This record gives sequence, structure tokens and C-alpha cells, in this order.
Amino acid sequence: MSATDGAFAQWLSQAQIAEDRLTAEQRGLLQYAFAFRERCGDDYYSNRLLSHFLLHCDSGLKVAQIARLVGISRPTASHQQGISSKEAIQAAHHRMAGRPHGKLLPRYAGPIAEFILSHADATRYDILDFIERTWGVRVSTVALHHFCKKFGLDRATRAEAKASKPSADRAAAEPRVDEAAPSSQPVPLPPPPFCPRGRNTRERSS
Repeated sequence: MSATDGAFAQWLSQAQIAEDRLTAEQRGLLQYAFAFRERCGDDYYSNRLLSHFLLHCDSGLKVAQIARLVGISRPTASHQQGISSKEAIQAAHHRMAGRPHGKLLPRYAGPIAEFILSHADATRYDILDFIERTWGVRVSTVALHHFCKKFGLDRATRAEAKASKPSADRAAAEPRVDEAAPSSQPVPLPPPPFCPRGRNTRERSS
């Protein structure tokens, strides 16, 4: 066995993956993944690209196995499993830019709300880029989450408000009880002119 084959087997072993249980396609995939790792290194950005690929290529490997292969935690791998390629690259970009600085002020809420409402598909990293372009402030995703939740701009609050709007519109469209259409009973007509309204009887004289 060559040195490369030995290193590949050791890489699988530390990830608790039995090589003899892999299919031919999985073994070939992991050999190419190992070659990528050997060529590009195991820094944060290389691991991020590799983990994103392995998590989204339908390899049949378990999330925990992929996490051990690239050296990240199981919860981190699960989180990365639910993000798009755009978000993965944006996250790497923000990581490369260094530590966040500054803080979000209440006066930012209006412009941020306008940006969110006018960009329905915006990711949290798009919002962070907007904040940095507008005010020159870089903040963390955690700070953005708490800020949006405080001002009702988080996804859950917006979805709840959107779901409750149709019922409110429907209630406003329903007629009120006192505005309902009159019943179908006939309305009494006024008596014709010069018609005696009642029986006129003279009183008997005593």
C-alpha cells in the first residue's frame, strides 16, 4: 500500500468510516475529496467548501461521518446542511473579513425593515452587507438576529403577521349584524289619500 493509500485509510479511520462498507461510488468520491484536502489544505475555507459539497451531493454518507471527515462538530454540519451555496460563500466572506465591530442602533430599524420587505429573498448575509454599505458597521449574525427579533423583523414574526392578515381582512369584509339585509316580510303601504283611516261611528244619544 502506498503512502497516499495509507493516509487515505487513516483519514477514513479517524472519521470512524469502515472502508470495506463503502460502495464503489462512495469510495471514489472520498478519494477525490481526500485529494482536494491534500492539495488545498485543511484550513477553514477549504473545509467549508468540502463540507458543503459532501453535505449536498447525495453521497449517502451520514452527517456525523462528514463532520468527522472535515473536522467540524455535528451541530455545525447540520446547520450547514440547510444553507445554500450563496450563504456558504457569504459566511466564509464574513469570516475572512475579521471580527465584527460596532452595534446596531434603533434608528437602523426603519431602513433595515424597508430593505427586508423590498428584498424577499435576502439572506441574513445580504442584510449584513446592506448594513455595512449603509452605515459602515459590521455586526455578527447573532447581533442581527436579536435586533430583528426585538423590532419584529425576524422571519417567525413576519410569517405570523402574514398568516394573520387574511383572517383580519375576511373579518372586515363580513357585514355587521345591524347592517344585514332587511327581511323579506312585506312593508305596509300608506293608506290612499282621502281614505278614512278607521270606522267612524256616531255615539248613541241618550
